[in-house]
Amino acid sequence: MALVVDEATKRMARMLGAEEAEIRDGVAEEGLSSSFYDDTGRPSLFVGLQSDDDREHQTKKTMNYVKQATIKIALEKQRSVSRQKSGGYGSMETSSLLPQKFKSGEVMEEGKVPVGGETEQGPPKLSLHKTRTVSKLHSEGLTSEFAAELLKKFGRNELPEKKKPKWLIYIEQLIAPMPCMIWAAIAIEIAIKSWPDMAILLGIQFMNASLSYYETTKAGDAVAALKASLKPVAHVKRDGKFVTMDAALLVPGDLVLLGAGAAIPADCIVNHGTIDVDQAALTGESLPVTFYKGDSVKMGSTVVRGEVEGTVECTGANTFFGRTAALLQGGDESSNLDKLLMKIMIVLVILSMSLCGIAFGYLLASGEHVRAALSFTVVLLVASIPIAIEIVCTTTLALGSRELAKDGAIVSRLAAIEDMAGMSILCSDKTGTLTLNKMVIQQETPTYAKGETQYTILRYAAMASKWNEPPRDALDTLVHSCADLASLRDVKQTDYLPFDPTIKRTEATVVLPRGETFKVTKGAPHIIMQLLTGPENAKVLAQCEKDVEGLGARGIRSLAVGKTNAQGAWEMMGLLTFLDPPRPDTKATIDQARDFGVEVKMITGDHLLIAKETARQLGMGDNIRDAEMLPKLDPETKKPPADLMDHFQYVEETSGFAQVFPEHKFLIVEVLRKGGYKTGMTGDGVNDAPALKRADVGVAVQGATDAARAAADIVLTKPGLSTIVTAIVVARIVFGRMTSFITYRIAATLQLLVFFFVAVLTLHPIEFQPEGDDDNWPAFFHMPVLMLMLITLLNDGTLISIGYDTVSPSTTPDKWNLRVLFTVSAALGGVACLSSLLLLWVALDSWNPHGLWGSFGLAGLSYAQVTSMIYLKVSISDFLTLFSARSGDDFFWTNPPSKILLVAATIACSLSTLMANIWPASYPDGIPTIGLARLPPHLLSLYVWLYCLACWVVQDAAKVGTYKMLRMYNVFGVNDVVSLRKADVSIMV
Repeated sequence: MALVVDEATKRMARMLGAEEAEIRDGVAEEGLSSSFYDDTGRPSLFVGLQSDDDREHQTKKTMNYVKQATIKIALEKQRSVSRQKSGGYGSMETSSLLPQKFKSGEVMEEGKVPVGGETEQGPPKLSLHKTRTVSKLHSEGLTSEFAAELLKKFGRNELPEKKKPKWLIYIEQLIAPMPCMIWAAIAIEIAIKSWPDMAILLGIQFMNASLSYYETTKAGDAVAALKASLKPVAHVKRDGKFVTMDAALLVPGDLVLLGAGAAIPADCIVNHGTIDVDQAALTGESLPVTFYKGDSVKMGSTVVRGEVEGTVECTGANTFFGRTAALLQGGDESSNLDKLLMKIMIVLVILSMSLCGIAFGYLLASGEHVRAALSFTVVLLVASIPIAIEIVCTTTLALGSRELAKDGAIVSRLAAIEDMAGMSILCSDKTGTLTLNKMVIQQETPTYAKGETQYTILRYAAMASKWNEPPRDALDTLVHSCADLASLRDVKQTDYLPFDPTIKRTEATVVLPRGETFKVTKGAPHIIMQLLTGPENAKVLAQCEKDVEGLGARGIRSLAVGKTNAQGAWEMMGLLTFLDPPRPDTKATIDQARDFGVEVKMITGDHLLIAKETARQLGMGDNIRDAEMLPKLDPETKKPPADLMDHFQYVEETSGFAQVFPEHKFLIVEVLRKGGYKTGMTGDGVNDAPALKRADVGVAVQGATDAARAAADIVLTKPGLSTIVTAIVVARIVFGRMTSFITYRIAATLQLLVFFFVAVLTLHPIEFQPEGDDDNWPAFFHMPVLMLMLITLLNDGTLISIGYDTVSPSTTPDKWNLRVLFTVSAALGGVACLSSLLLLWVALDSWNPHGLWGSFGLAGLSYAQVTSMIYLKVSISDFLTLFSARSGDDFFWTNPPSKILLVAATIACSLSTLMANIWPASYPDGIPTIGLARLPPHLLSLYVWLYCLACWVVQDAAKVGTYKMLRMYNVFGVNDVVSLRKADVSIMV
């Protein structure tokens, strides 16, 4: 049998100066038998392959091997020629490896190098894909200069992001459901030719849209900036050395290192070995897929096992993930907050439209002109709708994300702040989160083979790692710092299996200088002991088990080290003992978490005894169990078992779990979530990604892998559990701000809407008009459109500052309860409404000498004064209602507001008071108005302020009383929802 090489490969070889005989010899050296092909060039491996698909697959695979070997041989020959010419290695220009026309990095549109016979530019070109050609020709990695050229050609390695243009965001603020109601009102004003009202509403519309646009873009930019700090990195070979760099700078042809836990940074060709890849995000496959040399792995997937070098084939929009980005960027799922706000708006809109409709019908029945009745009800409807409710909540969340970032927690999903505020159970990894992840080697080193000492055990442990490279984890760091690495200078490592969470050990094949070859392994003792299968190991296993238990009872961890003997059977060498002490602040942090109603459950892969000792030191209880009784995934469907919830009580009562595997973490989270707990999960490895994704709040700790960071909602930039508890506190502060705002917004709507509704139906100013008054007292009470819009504008402007308010975090997990919110809001709005109605009646009856107003010896008021006075009363009551709503179930003076909110409210109240005092004598919308300071009593605005303050005290007492009544009888399940807020744990942020 003679080896036959295809013509394309021959042409490549000739172009690089390799002879066909050299190709055959080199291919043989690469391990490709000449029996792969017969004399006709047909692969002889077709024997036994029945289907055409099988034959085609075998042909492609074999040809790929031949091409790789051929190119390698030819490239080495070219390099040797270059070294002879230049007198040194590596001085050849990168572009000289490309066909003549493409020395500058130029490529064809279709991604193919030209194919065919002789051309004017030179010899025939190859029919190889552009990136495949580049990747095979640059086995030492690209040079920085050439990579820069390719980056210009291909662009950054980033997925096409569907960003809305700024103008479209602004348009959306004008066509959202709430603005559409204002447009309807504007259309009605135009239809009845009420041009002043139309102009005012139009101005309000664009002012609200501009404010919403500004806050929306600012919130989006803030989240984008935080996400940018989580940009993925890649280990790339540039200029002959591996460096860590931004994955966005990858170009086709780059050599990258693909290891367990790392996300695939671009579409890559596997250059050697095998890796297992999780493609669930792309294909939905629940199990990892094994990829071999020559296979293509896709961007967006994650390496779960193995480590290889790969060549970047496609980047950015040209990747498989990039081409399907439009499908993958589906509509965002609505958060709990979005659904809550929609329910609130629907309720308020229905209520507003109903009452306005009744008022409109009443006015028509009372003989009021259609134009006047319609104009009033439309404006009242606009004024009562909570237009800014969504933007204020979004702004508050965005500000909260910035506060969390300052405390070391980067939020990738804004709604996660709300979820974290309600989190009641936190499943925490032990190593690195509860402990320092910084082990200290102990002098005690149990050995099980004759002549072994701590020195030799450390050498074996170092052999089971990449001792000539920077350590990859804390264990390798510890071993490398203690082992005599200089003595391993002549030891050759021929194969290496890196640590994998599912097998929990590393393994290497080494060759000593004298030629002895054996395997070494290090890992969890119970895993290494499983390798010892012969009966002769029974005594060693028993002693090792006893030693591990004794060490674990003392809180000392152990690392088992084993090697194979001359017969290839595994033998236990000894145990390296070390201690990973708890962080100094962990115990206090766990106690603080309990104070805030969050139970911390420890989940670890460590030995049960070690987990128990750690739990004892941290005061987490002694109810620590192993994974034996935990549920397992269905072996066929790889989904949670049907009897999953049968394990709920077991999981709920357990303080922590030891010796768990990745699937256990996922199932623990699933059980707790289905049992009604809002669950958080911390993790750092690729094996934690499913549990992080499934949890209500996934938290990737500092130093987490790309897979964990991508799956998490919050990424920590500081070590330890304290950052998480701080994030919980901040999240509850943000939740408190939103609760304050929503309570206020409902109360303000009820106050304004019900006040005018009742006033229209029950109080008729014309019936109170004194004799001799030339003013035109109307048949029903209403306010000029401009005054109503001023109330709305000043309130909305002030509410933006609520995102900076000082709030005491709740001591129990926060949850939404609309029935409680509406009940408390009704109490707040009801008092404000009744006090406004009372003042209106007293003011209209001011000419009655036997009335309440006259009893104070005050002169009667004109209708113009009544209008301005009620404007001031409603406006001030609105602002004071906010200060009552923000203190929760306690009195307003127990929690002082932030300076920003106080200044904003002071400015708004001052403007309202100023307008009420200096308003010129006029008839907007035909309604008499005049500044309160222009007519006696000149201190009328002061009287209104004093009245508002007195009513505010009553209003706040009504709120506190409502909360107490709700809790006393547990109305609407308030005892499960309403959480006391303590001023002594208030945190300023």
